[in-house]
Amino acid sequence: MPPISEMTRGVIIIAPTPFDEGGAVDHASIDSLVDFYLEKGVDGITILGVLGEAQKLSVTERTEIMRQVLKRVDGRAQIVVGASAPGTDTLVSFARQAMDMGAAGLMIAPAAGLKTDDQVYGYWAHVLEQLGPAIPVCYQDYPQTTGVTTSVSVLDRLTDGFGNLVMLKHEECPGLPKITRLRQGSATEGRRRLSILVGNGGLYLPQELRRGADGAMTGFAFPEMLVQCVSRFHAGDAEGAEDIFDTYLPVLRHEQQPGFGLAIRKEVLRRRGAMRCARLRHPGPGLTADDHRELDGLLARLQRRLAG
Repeated sequence: MPPISEMTRGVIIIAPTPFDEGGAVDHASIDSLVDFYLEKGVDGITILGVLGEAQKLSVTERTEIMRQVLKRVDGRAQIVVGASAPGTDTLVSFARQAMDMGAAGLMIAPAAGLKTDDQVYGYWAHVLEQLGPAIPVCYQDYPQTTGVTTSVSVLDRLTDGFGNLVMLKHEECPGLPKITRLRQGSATEGRRRLSILVGNGGLYLPQELRRGADGAMTGFAFPEMLVQCVSRFHAGDAEGAEDIFDTYLPVLRHEQQPGFGLAIRKEVLRRRGAMRCARLRHPGPGLTADDHRELDGLLARLQRRLAG
C-alpha cells in the first residue's frame, strides 16, 4: 500500500489491543479484529494509539503487535502506527522500525507539558527533522488527552517547513473552526493542504466533513457506519450521509463516555465477534450488570432501526 499523504481520505479505523482474561495480549483476537475491520471496508487501520492502550504495553509487545497486524493485513490496507513516546530518541527509533516493517505512516502526539506556541513548534520541528523527509507523519491533535493545545498558526508553520507532515488527526473539541481555517489557508494563501481525518469517535463527523475533513480516524465499534457516511458524503450525498449517521448516533454517543468509552467499545466488538474478550489491561474499568443491560437496549434499538 502507498504511504499516507496530503490527499489521503476515507476511514482509517483506530484499533484497540485485545487482551485475554489474564491481561495478556490475545494474538488470536488481533487476527480476527483485523479481519473484521477489512470486511467492513475500512481504508486503513491505526494501531498502538491511546485506544490501543499503548502506554500499558511493553516495547516487545508493541513490536510483536505491529509485526502481526502488518502480516495479517498483507498490503490490503494502510497501517498507521502510533509512535508517541516521552523521549524523542525512543520515538524516532520505533518510528523507523515501523516504517522498515511496512507501515504507511506514523501517528504522533506532542509531548505533555508544552504550553506556548514556540514550545509546541520547537518540539515538532525537532521530531520532524529527526525522522527525515521520507517518513510521513500524522499529527494527533488531541488536547483533551495530551493537555497540549496546537494553534492554527503553529500548524501553518509546520506545514510550510516540513513536507513529511502530511496529515492531521483532528480531535480538538470544539474544533470545527480549526478545520475551516486550515482549509481557507490552503484555498486562499496557497499553503500545502493537509489530509484531515477526525476522531472523537466520529461524534461530529457530518459537520466536520462539511467543513472540509477528508474522513475519519477513530474507533467506533460500527466501522461500517463511518465507511458509509464518508463514502456517501464524498459521492455528493451529504444528506444521505447524515441519515446514516443519525441511525447509529445513540450507540455512538453512549460509547463516547470519557474514561469509560473504551470498555463499551471493546464489549460491542466482542459481541460482534471481532474479539474474544472485552477486558482492558489494568488499570481500566469494566462493565457492571447495569451497564450490560443499558447496552442490550441500545443495540436492540439499533437493530430495529437497521431492519426497518
